[in-house]
Amino acid sequence: MNPIKRISRGVVAVAALLMISAYFVPLWQILMWAPQYPEGLEMKIWIDTLSGDVKIISALNHYIGMKHIEVEMFPEFGYMIYIVAVLIGVGLLAALWGKRLGLWIFAGLLVATGIAALVDFYLWGYDYGHNLDPTAAISIPGMSYQPPLIGTKQLLNFTAFSGPDIGGWIFMVSAVMAIGALVYEIYINRTK
Repeated sequence: MNPIKRISRGVVAVAALLMISAYFVPLWQILMWAPQYPEGLEMKIWIDTLSGDVKIISALNHYIGMKHIEVEMFPEFGYMIYIVAVLIGVGLLAALWGKRLGLWIFAGLLVATGIAALVDFYLWGYDYGHNLDPTAAISIPGMSYQPPLIGTKQLLNFTAFSGPDIGGWIFMVSAVMAIGALVYEIYINRTK
């Protein structure tokens, strides 16, 4: 098995340690603006909870038939802390082991976890925005209110934005660092 350079081991260790921040900062954010809310409403998604204007957003969404937003509706909050801990552990083990296979495993897990998180969030948003109560106060036949996965979307008179928050950006930096270290190792070994 090919050993990796000391600099790559350091980069991988830092990438893993950066992810500890996920326990202390929000990972994702949903922001909404409307004429009656020019200052905006926000919902922050943390590793195990929600914060921000969750009750107001939930009450507004209920008028159009969406379910109430509650922490209990997200089973992911029960195991996300463990998934992140495993990612951190795998990254630190890869740095200690110092073999390219460990680097491949760490980078692959980061990419797979990121894709899985986006797919999970899309599926939740699809269900939340399409499975509406037909007896809601405001019901427009054929209308769905799926929040954007990433970016901005107009939902009736609200402009909704969804995207990474501090923790999400840190995760992306960690993934770029791990992939960068892997590309560096592949390149260095090809030029020998």
